[in-house]
Amino acid sequence: MYTTQSKNTPINNLKLFGNVRVLIIAALLTALSGAVGKVFSIDVMPFARIGIENLPIVLAGIWFGPFVGAAVGFGADYFGCFLKGYPPNPVTTLGFVSIGLVSGLVSMYLFKKNKTLTIILADLAAHIVGSMIIKTIGLYYLFGGQYPITLMLMWRVPLYIGIVIVESTLIILLMKNKAFSQQLEKICNHGKLR
Repeated sequence: MYTTQSKNTPINNLKLFGNVRVLIIAALLTALSGAVGKVFSIDVMPFARIGIENLPIVLAGIWFGPFVGAAVGFGADYFGCFLKGYPPNPVTTLGFVSIGLVSGLVSMYLFKKNKTLTIILADLAAHIVGSMIIKTIGLYYLFGGQYPITLMLMWRVPLYIGIVIVESTLIILLMKNKAFSQQLEKICNHGKLR
């Protein structure tokens, strides 16, 4: 978790599922990701689109840990599929889940002192594993091998590097807002808002 001062352990992150405020924010991030990803994105190729659908998932992972991030990724994919009216692809869903999981794990265990570097690495690692590898494999099988995986990667890798730059910048700017960070800290520490 990015802002909390409490012990940052997997068990403490699981306890966040019992925090009603965290659950409400996670539900909002899920809906935001599903809506932004399926409605407000630009299809560049059948297997690549420009959008920030993963930003809410990365935020959930960084803010609330890997378990909440993974749950938001799972819900976001299913909600987005429901909005568009097509069945979810299990491999793509695994990609969404891994984005939340990896961003949470990286932010929990790496570079705790340098928060800017933590955000950048969490976002980059999440997209390498989830978007560039797992989702590309899922899309390859979804399209029945119609597009060579090298062609897909040739488009998706630079696209997601650009998306990581935009997302990381937005997250860093958001987290530099002291009022926002203080409220997030209170929510993560069992919701003791004044």
